[in-house]
Amino acid sequence: MPAFPTFRLATVDDVPALVALVTSAYRGDTSRVGWTTEADLLDGARIDPDVLRADIVRPDSRVVVVDGMDGAPLACAHVAIEDGHGYFGMFAVAPQLQGRGTGDAVLAECERIVRDDWRLPGMRMTVIDVREALIAWYERRGYRRTGRHKPFPYGDVRFGIPLRADLRFEVLEKMFAATSFGAAR
Repeated sequence: MPAFPTFRLATVDDVPALVALVTSAYRGDTSRVGWTTEADLLDGARIDPDVLRADIVRPDSRVVVVDGMDGAPLACAHVAIEDGHGYFGMFAVAPQLQGRGTGDAVLAECERIVRDDWRLPGMRMTVIDVREALIAWYERRGYRRTGRHKPFPYGDVRFGIPLRADLRFEVLEKMFAATSFGAAR
């Protein structure tokens, strides 16, 4: 992995490889190689191919990809315009590369898109609120817990099969410096 990865935008042809990447980072035994596993919280799918395909083709939405030397995706994230801010999600780094700066680079690129290309005031995301290590990782990168929560989509297997009854999302937020953006779109 180069020190400065090259980013590209996903196409619908990438859907199968991106579904496999995201699943490997969060579900099953493969995900336990990295630190982002949700294998003790959820089983089943992490991303639905139809949802991903829709995110790739819709306006004001980008799926950012970092490829390996063999052309296979090593990291990805989805960023979109939502309620006048950037929304960050579907963030995945191949488990064997986690902890080496790849995630920092992908997050920084998504923040750049929101701040510089879309000229929005900040970025928001939702994180399962029992994922303390992951929330702490985002906090070290300037995100703050808002105290606002959203329900987990129990019963919608497109987003996984919960292994616990207490899952919910917390909204995290990072505002950019007022001088780094213009009027919101």
